[in-house]
Amino acid sequence: MIGMDFTSFLVLLVISAVVSAVLHFGLKYYVIPGLSSYFSKVVIGWIGAWLGSPVLGHWPGGLRYEEVYYIPAILGALALLVLAVDLVKSCARALGPSGATEAARSEGG
Repeated sequence: MIGMDFTSFLVLLVISAVVSAVLHFGLKYYVIPGLSSYFSKVVIGWIGAWLGSPVLGHWPGGLRYEEVYYIPAILGALALLVLAVDLVKSCARALGPSGATEAARSEGG
């Protein structure tokens, strides 16, 4: 998958864009609303889709383009997007609403 052709890149990009749109606009699953957050999800989702086939396997045989297997790519994009959003939400919750401000004050003072 490292030496993929441009069409494989576009297939992964479309999978990532669709999965990101469903999560961001359909399910409202985001940290920050807006297009910049959506485009960030597309990048992270592309990485997840790219890792999907090597990590989750090469199945089913008929639903693929070259080395891009659609179902593992969709599941990989979904998994990495959920992980990224949960990680950011957990870190924000751990810092709390004033945690980041207090940390910045203690470093500067």
